[in-house]
Order: sequence, then structure tokens, then C-alpha cells
Amino acid sequence: MRLPSLARPRSLAGQLFAMQAVLIAVVVAGYALFTYLSDQRQAQDAAVRQVTAVARSIADAPSVRSALHTSDPTADLEPYALQVMRDADVDFVTIMSPEGIRWTHPDRKEIGKRFLGRIGPAQHGHTFTETYTGTLGPSVRAVTPVEENGRIVALVSAGIKVEAISARAQDQVTALLGVAGGTLLLGAVGTYVINARLRRHTHGMNATELSRMHDYHQAALHAVREGLLMLDGQYRVALINDGGRELLGVGEEEDVIGRSVADLGLPAPLTGALLSSEPRVDEVHLTASRVLVVNTSPVSGGERRGTVVTLRDVTELQSLMGELDSERGFTQALRSQAHEAANRLHTVVSLIELGRADEAVEFATAELELAQALTDQVVAAVGEPVLAALLLGKTAQANERGVELVLSPDSSLDDGVLPSGLAARDLVTILGNLIDNAVDAAQGSARARVTVTAYASDAELVLRVSDTGPGVDPAHADLVFQRGFSTKPAGPGGRGLGLALVRQAVTRLGGTLTVAEAEEGGAVFEVRLPLRTTAGPAPVPGGGA
Repeated sequence: MRLPSLARPRSLAGQLFAMQAVLIAVVVAGYALFTYLSDQRQAQDAAVRQVTAVARSIADAPSVRSALHTSDPTADLEPYALQVMRDADVDFVTIMSPEGIRWTHPDRKEIGKRFLGRIGPAQHGHTFTETYTGTLGPSVRAVTPVEENGRIVALVSAGIKVEAISARAQDQVTALLGVAGGTLLLGAVGTYVINARLRRHTHGMNATELSRMHDYHQAALHAVREGLLMLDGQYRVALINDGGRELLGVGEEEDVIGRSVADLGLPAPLTGALLSSEPRVDEVHLTASRVLVVNTSPVSGGERRGTVVTLRDVTELQSLMGELDSERGFTQALRSQAHEAANRLHTVVSLIELGRADEAVEFATAELELAQALTDQVVAAVGEPVLAALLLGKTAQANERGVELVLSPDSSLDDGVLPSGLAARDLVTILGNLIDNAVDAAQGSARARVTVTAYASDAELVLRVSDTGPGVDPAHADLVFQRGFSTKPAGPGGRGLGLALVRQAVTRLGGTLTVAEAEEGGAVFEVRLPLRTTAGPAPVPGGGA
């Protein structure tokens, strides 16, 4: 059985349009009703003032008093009353005796008959008004006395029919309805235009859908571990999630919404990437303690509206890649040494087969003493096991590439000297990358050599690596530590990351990193780290340049 589909609720813009249209209609209708009633009352008040003024003017007219003393007042007063009716725009003027007998009336048949309505107040000298249904129908009338020498000699009544008053109000109501209709139409058009714009901004979604989208937005914003940063068209922070705050080192209490990216205190290369108008794809950038992969994508809708930035923390991944590169280098070195050992073993076997056992023993003993001497030298100078293992491995790697790696006589680093806050991984990152960079520089030079010095004084640990390569141009002394800088061709994974990682680690540990010209013509890199307990952030990755 197919269930009937429910109609989709009206969009938010449609609901607002309907509500605003009804509101405008109600307001206009209420205003029209109020104005109609007000005009009706004003028309009636105006009629009362008009008939009162006409009646008083007739009562004060000298010709009226003169006609009252004739034998036939009607003969003189009737033409006068009809003239006043036409000139004053009233429906009737009745002049009567103090007893209420008519002398004038629009209908001559009513002359001589008693006036219909109250005359009591006028007989006592008072002018009054009333609404009364007489021979001409309902009318608003005024009755006033005609006094002469202190006595009342006649009464005057002037009136306007109610239907005439309604006709006057009707004209005003017609104009009012025209204005109300125009106002309603204008309001409807304006509301439609505004809601059409709102419909575009809300993409036709209704209030429930917008509320649900907001809830999903908030949940996703806090659930996503990757960093999310949204910038407006002026490169100001419009939105940042918890992951973005953590990766960029922005505290929860720090209000960054509305601030420019340039004011966040980020490294210059990262700031430049965020301010770029071009999209960036999987760019690697360094902060004080992290390695970040940055992607930027502009938001456009006919015009540039902003930029969406995603941040991924690859600090641990970079560390694992560095360790993998080191292991791969060790493996290659061991393979080469195994090949070389096989050649030497064949030499020993051949000497024995030739009957020269003494020479075979001498040859094997010399090779063993050479290897043992190198191990004894490193272990005697550097008692820290991780650094000793690193130096032995790097010595084999350098030898495989035709570079001699030696430990200077000044080196002296006993086991237990380094504080617990100075992690061995940080030292491997610093010294390993410096040695790799020095081997790259020295390879191919005459008497290629890399000299390593490592010693600890009372206050600091000194690591110094010099090479016999071409050296560092003084103009590039600071650039060599920036991400992406390298004087060698870029490989598949890019170059210029090793020395940047070294500076990152040294800065985090509160040390100094300098580069100068070595005595042998190459470059010498020197790191000085304070020997104190430092609880830093996440470890910095290793890996070669």
C-alpha cells in the first residue's frame, strides 16, 4: 500500500510573506475602519455646527423680526427660508411661532402644522441640537429662539438629513479605500521583493529545516577533529571550530571572531597562505609546535565571499615518516655493509685456501679493530644511548655516500646528563636533520667530511655540525630555516623541511640556532639548548631535509 506523501512545509520566506501580507491587510483594514468611524463622527459634528450657525444667523436677522409683526409672516419668511437653504446647503429651515406652529417649510403642505420634535429648551431661551425623524426623515437639527425685548417671539430650526451626512462621509471613505488599497498593494510588492531576497539566502528552506541544519552545523563543528577556519571577504575570521583553535594555538577564551588573519600571530608563511586569493592544496606549514597540512578554497557566489580553510595535524605522521626514512637509510647502509662484509669474507677464505692463514688472520683482525675503534670512540664520547646509536647509524650512512663522519675530540656527553624534559626524540630530530643536511652538502666535495661536536656544560647542551660543502650564502642565513627553502632540486616529496623542523624544535625547547662559515670552508650549524626541565607540547617530527 502506497502511503500518501505529505506536502512539504512552506519555506521560511513564504511563511514570512504570508504573515506580513496578513499583518499589512489587518493594519490597513483597522486603519480604514478607524478612519471611517472618525470621518463619520467628524461629518456629524460638522453638520451640527453648520445647522447651529444657520439657525442662529436667521434668528439674528432683522428682516425676520420685521416679518414677525406682519399679518402674514409666511409670505415674507418662506422665500427667505428657501434662499437660506440653498445658500447655506441645509435640507430645511423652519421658522415657527413660540408654540411650534410652522410659518415656513420646504413642503408647503406642512406650513401651519405643528413642528415635529422638541422645542421646550428653545421656548426657555436655549439653543439645542438633536437627531430626530421628522417629515423629511432622520435629520440633525438645531432649534434656537428669536428674542425681542427680552421675550421670545419665534423659534427657528435648521437641519441636515442624516443620509446627506452619510453621503459626505461616503466620499471620504471612497478616497480612503483607494489609499488603503494602494498601501496594501505597495506593502505586498515590497514584502514580496524582500522575501524573494530572503528566499535566495535561505535557499527556499523552511524554519524546521534551518533549525535542523543549525543543529547539525553545531554538532559537526565540535565533532570534527580537523581544524576548520572560515574567513570572510576581508580575510577576517568568521568561524573557527575547536580543532582549529587547538592547531593554531588560539585559546578558547580568546575572541578571534571578526579579527583579521594577519592579527592572529601565526608564522608568516602560514599567514601568507591564508591570505592568498588562490586555492592551496595539501601545503605543509609549520607552527611553533606542529606540522600542518593546509587546504584553502574560495567561497564565491557571483563575488568573493570568503575562504574555507581546513587544517590537518601531521606532526606524528611526519615523525613516523622521518623515522621510516632513517630506517630505510639504515637498511641500505646495512645492505651495503653486508655486501662489503661478504667481499671481505671471500678475501679471508681465499687467503686461507692459498695457504696464507697468517695473512688472513691479520686482514680480519684489522677490519674488526677498525669497526670496534669507531664504536668505542662514539660510545666513549657520547654516553647517551639514543644519540650514540644515531651517530653510529649516520656514520654508516655517510660512509656509504662517500662522506666521512667524525666525532670531534671536544665531544663529551655522559649518560644521565640530559634532563627528563629534554626528550630524546627532539635531540634525534635536531641532530639527525643537521647531519643529513651536512652530508648532502659535503657529498661530492674534495675530502668530503662532516664533523659532529656534542657536549654539555653546566647550563646548556651544545650540538655543532660542520661540513666541507660549499657553505651558506650570508644573504640566505635566515632563509635556510624556512619551510620550502633549499639549494638542491626538489624531490617527489619536496625539500626544505628538515632545517625548518630543527628550528621549530629548538624554538620550542627555548634554545638558539645559528649558522656560520666553517674553518674548512663549509657551513657550521650550532644549537644551544638550556639544560632545564621543559614540559613542551607534542613532539616535533624527525626526518631528513
